[in-house]
Amino acid sequence: MNFGGVDFDTYLKNYPDSEGYYGKYGGAYISKELYDAMKEITEAYFTICKSSKFISELRKIRREFQGRPTPISYLERLSGTIGNVQIYVKREDLNHTGAHKLNHCMGEALLAKYMGKKKVIAETGAGQHGVALATAAAYFGLECDIYMGAVDIKKQAPNVARMKILGANVIEVTEGLQTLKEAVDAAFLAYSKEYKDAIYCIGSVVGPHPFPMMVRDFQSVVGIEAREQFLSMTGELPDAVVACVGGGSNAMGMFSGFLNDPVDIYGIEPLGRGATLGDHAASLQYGSEGIMHGFNSIMLKDENGDPAPVYSVASGLDYPSSGPEHAFLHDLGRVKYDAIGDEETIDAFFTLSRLEGIIPAIESSHAVAYAIKLAKEMSHGSILVCLSGRGDKDMDYIIENYGIR
Repeated sequence: MNFGGVDFDTYLKNYPDSEGYYGKYGGAYISKELYDAMKEITEAYFTICKSSKFISELRKIRREFQGRPTPISYLERLSGTIGNVQIYVKREDLNHTGAHKLNHCMGEALLAKYMGKKKVIAETGAGQHGVALATAAAYFGLECDIYMGAVDIKKQAPNVARMKILGANVIEVTEGLQTLKEAVDAAFLAYSKEYKDAIYCIGSVVGPHPFPMMVRDFQSVVGIEAREQFLSMTGELPDAVVACVGGGSNAMGMFSGFLNDPVDIYGIEPLGRGATLGDHAASLQYGSEGIMHGFNSIMLKDENGDPAPVYSVASGLDYPSSGPEHAFLHDLGRVKYDAIGDEETIDAFFTLSRLEGIIPAIESSHAVAYAIKLAKEMSHGSILVCLSGRGDKDMDYIIENYGIR
């Protein structure tokens, strides 16, 4: 399959290139000290992570600790309320800790162990990455510092408690909008002072090379499993694959399994309250090329060209840029990127809960909402959604702000 002159038969081997670029996106725009630290991580990744010992240990962790493979569930009642289109979900909410984040956190922490590091540092928005890394740190006996915006700490109190119970040091960030971007800023600053003894475990397919590649590779287990499972269940591939996109880790994991197949792929961003700058976080829909947090991608900018303030009902999606590989796939046209607003998202949250007994994360509810919308436009076929996480963390916030519908 070919899109924009790119052969997807060999895509995963050729992208990123040796400098971490997906076309013009990606790279490592960082200080000399951090560049040396990233080079150390890159060399360790290409050496250690290709060894049979590392791969064997990671597979054992996934099987015996994470509970992988996660299943695919057919949403019979939801599908029946819409029409003739069949909707399925890949159940990353059943991965240990309740989201896809543990897939790359266990890989990154295992890499840290092999490199002889003593601490892992990270940012978190919705808290799922923070919980996953705190879990990985406890598993491997590593120190763990998690930076989190003050606004998100209030919204995601259950996950904050989980991180602390697991032994992590949760550091409140009070600068700026006090959300995910500021948490990344603070985590990068801390890492720049501690990189000799610590590793920064970025929570998505963002940041300087090699993290967009590493996180995609560790998350690719989602797409690999999903493709095999769907073929086994139905005898064919889905007509469409849908995942939510903030930074985009769950989406890249899911999409990587289907990029070379005749399948429509949709990445769904948060439209929030509407298209006005500051009311959404749909960077691929409304942004332009720009550099932040050490990588070049498509980002939302203010009048000065700096990262713009963003908003989403989902703490894990309120980021003013997207992973460089998403920007590349957007420009190629291989993945179709669209956006869903808060109201449709909350409706989907309750619809899936009531009809299927699955309470989804607000982040995942964006993808569910789009799948419902897409199913109504299709005359027949099948849609596979990446249900990236469960909604336990969101229930107090939902009830306080939206009540019980």
